[in-house]
Amino acid sequence: MKIGCPKEIKPQEFRVGMTPDAVRDAVAHGHAVLIETGAGVGSGFADADYAAAGARIIATAEEVFAEAEMIVKVKEPQAVERARLRAGQVLFTYLHLAPDPDQTADLLKSGVTAIAYETVTDRSGGLPLLAPMSEVAGRLAPQVGAWTLQKANGGRGVLLGGVPGVAPARVVVIGGGVVGTHAARVAAGMGADVVALDRSLPRLRYLDDVFGRQFRTGYASGAATAAAVAEADMVIGAVLIPGAAAPKLVSRAQLATMKPGAAIVDVAIDQGGCFETSRATTHQDPIYAVDGILHYCVANMPGAVARTATLALGNATLPFLLALADKGWRAACADDPHLKAGLNTHAGHLTYAAVGVALGLPSISADQALAL
Repeated sequence: MKIGCPKEIKPQEFRVGMTPDAVRDAVAHGHAVLIETGAGVGSGFADADYAAAGARIIATAEEVFAEAEMIVKVKEPQAVERARLRAGQVLFTYLHLAPDPDQTADLLKSGVTAIAYETVTDRSGGLPLLAPMSEVAGRLAPQVGAWTLQKANGGRGVLLGGVPGVAPARVVVIGGGVVGTHAARVAAGMGADVVALDRSLPRLRYLDDVFGRQFRTGYASGAATAAAVAEADMVIGAVLIPGAAAPKLVSRAQLATMKPGAAIVDVAIDQGGCFETSRATTHQDPIYAVDGILHYCVANMPGAVARTATLALGNATLPFLLALADKGWRAACADDPHLKAGLNTHAGHLTYAAVGVALGLPSISADQALAL
């Protein structure tokens, strides 16, 4: 199979879909790999590294899309990229379709077979291709939140860990999954007073058992969440419904109860955000204020640490990438129900029900798509 990896063009996105090691393995399996020139520079990989691994360096993205049978990326295809996709081609990347009707419409129009990293599952019910970036984003969230809280950025001027004689910042993490766990752990490690909220009692028990007194846990009832948000210096949104739009857990009216200059970090922004007032921002212009509350809503947070993020993502995606290339998408999905769960579009059909519900579109099952 011809596997194409174009350079990412989303603003301030420095990750790359394939590492030189991934190229080496794909070539060893008998596949041809086409890398757009400069694709890996943001992650510290030169064209020479890819060439040494056996890739063919291609001058333009247009040529990569035109020749490749499978496109491997990191972020969702931008409008100019979507126009280059075609029926019979496989797209393997993050998609986050639920809050993005324009992308969904373009993918359906193209007829491409799109497999989304964020909906591939594993035997334990986890999301193995989302987890590495969730870990990165969770660990970054307290770091960027601490920066947002600095007075020069319009924040409260509160030091996350405090100092002797001065209390630390109060941090509320909404969601106790992968993002929330890493965010709470890092915020607590920075010295903050942290509470992690979740609605799963088994998950709260797990957090208590593993982390003990490092941070507190709480049940995320509406009243408890509202009370915690009102007392917080920083709120980290870390909720996820796989493939679906994130629920809005903090309303605009609740911002009036928060401390002036408090910071919101919405890690769920790729799925539309879990705060009513969230809108996607970029690393170049990451912060905006609503009613005196600072919002950090960068939609590709792991792109800030591109090398770490690319290596972590590449480790997770490689087995699935090789299965798709070795077997073809139909056989690979038929053999692996967890990979099949990643199928979001095929031949003009939406194949992920949660996206259909979010966007009011009809969908078919992945099994029906395999039978087409």
